Amino acid sequence: MFGTLTARVGVAARGALLVASYLTLLAAAAFGWVGLFVVAALAAVLGEYAVERWSPATVSLLGKVGISRIYRQLSRDLSAVLLVAAEVPLIDSELTLLLLLPAAVWVIAVFAGAFNRMIDRRNPVSALVRNIDLGPVSSAPRPPEWATRFVGDRLPRVNILLLPGAVVTAVAGAVTPVFVAGAVAVGLAALVGGVVAVTWLRGRGTGQSPLLPAVQRWLDRDRPEVALYFAGPAKDVYQANMWLAPIEALGRRAVVLLRSKEAFNELADTRLPVVCVPVAPDFMNLDKSSIRTTLYAANVGPNIHMLREPGMKHVFVGHGDSDKAASVNPYSKVYDEVWVAGLAGRERYARAGVGVLDADIVEIGRPQLAGVHTFGSESVQRPFTVLYAPTWEGWLDDDPYHTSLVLMGERIVAGLLAVRPAVRLVYKPHPLTGSRSKQAKAVHDRIVAMIRAAGGDVDASNLDGPAHRVVTGRVPALFDCFNQTDLLVSDVSSVVSDFVQSQRPYVVANPAGLPEDEFRRSFPTSRAAYLLAADCGELEKIVAVTRAGDDPMTEARRELKTYLLGPADANPMDRFAEEIGRLCR
Repeated sequence: MFGTLTARVGVAARGALLVASYLTLLAAAAFGWVGLFVVAALAAVLGEYAVERWSPATVSLLGKVGISRIYRQLSRDLSAVLLVAAEVPLIDSELTLLLLLPAAVWVIAVFAGAFNRMIDRRNPVSALVRNIDLGPVSSAPRPPEWATRFVGDRLPRVNILLLPGAVVTAVAGAVTPVFVAGAVAVGLAALVGGVVAVTWLRGRGTGQSPLLPAVQRWLDRDRPEVALYFAGPAKDVYQANMWLAPIEALGRRAVVLLRSKEAFNELADTRLPVVCVPVAPDFMNLDKSSIRTTLYAANVGPNIHMLREPGMKHVFVGHGDSDKAASVNPYSKVYDEVWVAGLAGRERYARAGVGVLDADIVEIGRPQLAGVHTFGSESVQRPFTVLYAPTWEGWLDDDPYHTSLVLMGERIVAGLLAVRPAVRLVYKPHPLTGSRSKQAKAVHDRIVAMIRAAGGDVDASNLDGPAHRVVTGRVPALFDCFNQTDLLVSDVSSVVSDFVQSQRPYVVANPAGLPEDEFRRSFPTSRAAYLLAADCGELEKIVAVTRAGDDPMTEARRELKTYLLGPADANPMDRFAEEIGRLCR
């Protein structure tokens, strides 16, 4: 609760500062205070850039209270006119021209936006595809991307040129600079508007998407049997990415179905055909009758648009088994089957009592882990490496077990950097770290700074060499990091379950100080873990024990691996393929 309140106060404070900069700008312009005008203008322009890039919540709040981007841009243009009028004597024709120049940009922006909207309506883009040959698809011409990026309320941004023009005019006492700046702004706006208008004149379109019929023809021709369905946002697309390779390895006709253009752009490289249809009626009207099995990586509302298809089996595969409450979501009752890695997943649903029948649960192992090396299976030619992979802060402010990052992260990293003999630290946070909690984002930034100060690579694209690493990109992947790891430090998350495949030692953070027996009972994935209290006092000892090879948890990890991931002699990829085959038959 405190974290949410702090975040809201921060959003309100940023909004208030931005509004204050505009009010100061208008006042300075009206009274002819050039110095203050320059400072306020810089604050307003830089503040706009900052909130749009890093604080969308502030932009949303300002819109809700009636101070939208359009009003802010109008006040910025007005301030330039007021400053010139206050500092330079103008004749009537000059004042008229000074008002007409910014007004012309706004008029062009209105018409350009209208033309672009008409282009969209006559030839809507209702589908995106990858790795699919749709053949010739006729379509009406569209404006280039650089033009469409600036139509609408973004186009009047070119009037920002009036601000330096007005300052130079006020200092020099001549109106020419502001007129030149205004003319350049009108010229740029006219260029964008002209390109959009000419495109509108070149083609009338049909009002229907030419891509949807082409996608339907492909579905009818190639008749995919298996679908991976993902309707989440781009920030969560990692949940779908982890299933791409196993589905590729099936050797069956398959397709990835997405519902977000942004997620389509962020989806990892794959050889699988990919279809994105964002609009619900368009997606539901596609005939998908050839699909026999649909796999769902996440529980989201738009899943209903696929779940309504009666001729296929709907299977929830999730995005990793963990002891978090999210792993036993009651939503899972809607699927025909729920696939888990091992007995731990089955028992987790039984304990939760959320209505998922035991008969509907299938243990398939984790096919993604086929490339994770088990302990002692490879020769080690690298420094002793510790992977710190905390999970994200989650949606609940009062759950200390969502992440160790906020309460312990800096102590963990500082302790690992101070270990002697030195170890190599690889820090790989969850992709969503800091997306909800500003406090988590701040801690993450400080950890990155600590690793940078220790000579580490804070934008690592590989794990070669002895230097510390910060891995936040898609590459190296988490499982690649596993293969370079001698000791994992993590939280109650699916990272731990997957790492057990390696049978290497691991540490689970216990931020709230739960008694050891109770902790291991509540979170079965920690049964073979070293537990780390909030003060991190045992960290150096744990590193020393595991580095020396005198590890008392070895046998416990072997037993836990069977419990979490299934029998060691069962190939999870074979089990995955077998269950897919059963449903497709």
